[in-house]
Amino acid sequence: MAALTEFTGERVVPGRVDPDLWNEHLARYSFAARLSRKKRVLDAGCGAGYGAAELARVAGRVVGIDVSQEAISFATANYQALNLRFLRSSCAALPFADHSFDLVVAFEVIEHIAEWPSLLDEARRLLAPGGQFIVSTPNKSYYTDTRRQSGPNPWHVHEFEFEEFRQALTAVFPHVSLFVENHAQGIVFKPVETGGPVEVRVEGGGPAPHESHFFLAVCASSPQTGAPTFIYLPSATNVLRERELHIQRLESELATKDQWIEALGTEKQELVEISRAQTAELEAKNRWAETLNRQLEETGDRVVQLQDELASEQRSAQATAEAYEAKVAELEQASREKTEWALETERRLGAEIEAIRQELAKCVELLDTAERTVEERTNWALSLDRRIQELEMQLGQVQASRWIRLGRVIGLGPELGKR
Repeated sequence: MAALTEFTGERVVPGRVDPDLWNEHLARYSFAARLSRKKRVLDAGCGAGYGAAELARVAGRVVGIDVSQEAISFATANYQALNLRFLRSSCAALPFADHSFDLVVAFEVIEHIAEWPSLLDEARRLLAPGGQFIVSTPNKSYYTDTRRQSGPNPWHVHEFEFEEFRQALTAVFPHVSLFVENHAQGIVFKPVETGGPVEVRVEGGGPAPHESHFFLAVCASSPQTGAPTFIYLPSATNVLRERELHIQRLESELATKDQWIEALGTEKQELVEISRAQTAELEAKNRWAETLNRQLEETGDRVVQLQDELASEQRSAQATAEAYEAKVAELEQASREKTEWALETERRLGAEIEAIRQELAKCVELLDTAERTVEERTNWALSLDRRIQELEMQLGQVQASRWIRLGRVIGLGPELGKR
């Protein structure tokens, strides 16, 4: 199993931070989970991956990205689901197509990167129509005051005050709903029989942003409806009772130590017996510890084996996903090539059709010329026919003339009608 180092202020490591810090980070993901149901979600700056896994409980698909390979390896090894994957990437240049996500979250990330305006631009680019971007950051004024003695956080590049945060977001997103996040003490009445409705009463007026611990904003390109107060109540027992029991245990231990010290001063023999008893008990505990160590080593070997098997399955799944992505890219390339071929064919056919149209126009022109020639020759033939008829009439008249008949009788004149 991949492991992260202890909490340094750069990212939260599950099991290595105090409960208050853990709860304030988990509360933000609970806030976002209400807006991620059945959606495509990007967790920008996912860190150890616990938040992306929380969103994957209700989202359709979740992708977590982080610039740290160590964090991505930890998240991949510890949080697995069919609708969840982790990739290494910078938040300032995200490797996804436009409008790829319905929800983008970036919790406690913007103050860690020098190119923070690029994060806002990338979130706007990736959001599908109607999508939302949720971003949070600590209040610079509050944070500076609480770190007066320890000094600035070395992992923070640019911290925001409230108005600067508002202006930066509204410069990119037309619609911004701003919230503040604070720890608040409350008194809870929980029924023994669970399952009933939850009612919340929040006293006091509006929040004071400049005194708040964190700022959070829900940004969108289209108008948003509603901005309800959200309360995250961590699972815990009665805090006051726990404190009282702890004080009682401390008082009991002090009383026992006082009695023991007093007995040491008055009964040396008891001290020797106690020492012997403690030595025997220590030896027994050492033997018990050695047994536990052997069991722990055996368990550790089994854990390593299971981790290797899990890593192998993860690599196989990653390889399958990459193969699918490569096939999709291949199909997209083939589709582009076919589209280009179709467009080229359309242009070529258009040119050929235009050439045919011009040739047809020339043919029509030639047909018109031929028709005029035929018409002229027909008229000429008709006139010729009329001339022949006139000559035949004249010939008939001549043949019928009595002078011609007389000439034939006496053997004079031409031989008409003979060739």
